[in-house]
Amino acid sequence: MTRALWTVLTGAVVTGLVIGLLPGISAEDGWAVLVAAILLGVFGAVLRPLLVSLLSAIGWAGVVAGWLVAQALLVWAALHLTPGVHVDGFWSAFWAAWLGAALMTAGSWLVTAGQPGVATRHLLRVNRHFRRSVPPDTTPGVIMIQIDGLSAPLARWAVEAGNLPTLGRWLRSGTHLLTEWHARLPATTPASQAGLLHGASDRVPAFRWYEKTTGRLVVTNHPADAALVESRGSDGRGLLADGGVSVGNVFSGDAPTSLLTMSTVPDRRSGPARYLSAYLLDPFGLTRSLVLTVGEIVTELHQARRQRLRQVEPRMRRDWRYVLLRGATNVLLRHLNLAVIAEQMMRGAPVVFCDFVDYDEIAHHAGPARPEALASLEGIDGVLATLEEVAASTPRPYHFVVLSDHGQSQGATFLQRYGVTLDELVKRLTAAGEVTAVDTGEQRGRAAALRAGLGRDEGERPGPADPARPEIVVAAGGNLALVYFARMAGRVTLEQIEERHPALLAGLTGHPGVGWVMVRSAVDGPVVLGRSGRRRLADGHVDGLDPLIGFGPHAVADLVRHDRLENTGDLLINSFWDPVAGEVAAFEELIGCHGGLGGDQDRPVLIHPRTFPVAGEPVGADEVHRLLCGWLEKVGCRNPDLIRRG
Repeated sequence: MTRALWTVLTGAVVTGLVIGLLPGISAEDGWAVLVAAILLGVFGAVLRPLLVSLLSAIGWAGVVAGWLVAQALLVWAALHLTPGVHVDGFWSAFWAAWLGAALMTAGSWLVTAGQPGVATRHLLRVNRHFRRSVPPDTTPGVIMIQIDGLSAPLARWAVEAGNLPTLGRWLRSGTHLLTEWHARLPATTPASQAGLLHGASDRVPAFRWYEKTTGRLVVTNHPADAALVESRGSDGRGLLADGGVSVGNVFSGDAPTSLLTMSTVPDRRSGPARYLSAYLLDPFGLTRSLVLTVGEIVTELHQARRQRLRQVEPRMRRDWRYVLLRGATNVLLRHLNLAVIAEQMMRGAPVVFCDFVDYDEIAHHAGPARPEALASLEGIDGVLATLEEVAASTPRPYHFVVLSDHGQSQGATFLQRYGVTLDELVKRLTAAGEVTAVDTGEQRGRAAALRAGLGRDEGERPGPADPARPEIVVAAGGNLALVYFARMAGRVTLEQIEERHPALLAGLTGHPGVGWVMVRSAVDGPVVLGRSGRRRLADGHVDGLDPLIGFGPHAVADLVRHDRLENTGDLLINSFWDPVAGEVAAFEELIGCHGGLGGDQDRPVLIHPRTFPVAGEPVGADEVHRLLCGWLEKVGCRNPDLIRRG
């Protein structure tokens, strides 16, 4: 009763402000304003669901038109029917609808101080038909939330600092445990998700790579390329194969329901999905998110300026593309993911896996432990609080698992430090006719994730081999780069490289920004070259100073494995690692990076119910995949006949 009264009073205040601010609308007294607010609330509750169904059936034209005018029609009808209120026409009502939505959003946020309870009540209200129609089920489901890019050390610190109050409460109460696991090289989202969701991390040698056999460049944030990689790694028995739901991921995990997922974009219909139509046509959905997105953009402009004035180092220029992208990922995509997960929970989905990219996106540009990145963690923690509240009203109980795919390491970029890019350095050392650098940022995939829900495939389809291949291709991701001698078939050996480009290997290993270079020798097999020594991976023999010192306990095993991967580079180049400053040097223009070795980038986190057993520290996403499958079988929401990868 108190909540209903608060809603009516807030609506009346907002309606009064709108009438007072806009020309063309007037009210004789406060009672007329109150009646108009009540009528608008009733119309929204009764008529909006019908509008969603009708406009969704029309297609995208109906949804877009509905988003623009549906609320205006409701406002116009409420004002027109209220005694004592006068409205000149539809356009007055149109602007009143948008102004009212903005004021209602701002007012709700100020009054509730961002408390998740408001969102919870809304999510339960819009999904009330599922609450009535879905039969109860005592078998627990599992909600898996991936916090993209969060390292285990930072997760522990954020819990202690109070940035993750929901996770902190779970850990302090003893319901959950925090486990660190090792992300094998390359520490990237596509490689880890190929492992977590399909047990097939060996299909992904980097974030982007070159395939000599086809002359094709594969970039995993292109939907068509993501679909290609999944087709190679899926055996039909992925983590989500038994009735699961994939939300916002790179790969689907063989989920029968796949939403906002990169690899399934090419299969989407041209029309809008029902969940997206409901979000667009709900004033609490897209309109609210747009208002908060504007606030996020203003916040970003202030924080970037503060970094410049305080001369925070390292830092990078955060241009307008990132400003808009931050608003999209930290507000729009997060809110849409939350709405989708809540609906699937109310439908009784047995397992949902969703990737929240907010933190990773901001950490790339601001730094993984900077205030703006930590603030995004607080937002994701708020999502967990909301989902926990929603779970109290779902047709089945739910367990929550929170994990990450990799961490991040920080440092000024290679270009910032040395005034040259890696591909430029390679060109100088080889005098090659053509050195091509792959410049397709990870961040473009964030926008593609939003386009996934629109049913639009804007990725490039995999094409045939390019007859005019460049001589050298440099594909960098974070502080790891794969170099291909594209016109030479097969794996090019150390001896061939020294004969063809005698200054290259010595020039790379002698550069202060390079930590080590891995190459395959025709005599010694895979070797790792450093400034003052070399290591044979086949037998562990070291000449001089071991180039892998300080790169972590898994460095040797990771490189032995990577040497065997299909489509690995002829050269594998990793930046230096400074353990004193805690910095690496990314080969792309991001001060928070991941993909190679050095720092916390290969130390993701797994927060799980105490009743879900973990023996030791899992090594590799494939091992975590087997662990997750076992948990799903344990609670009864995965068929044991779906044989796990061994």
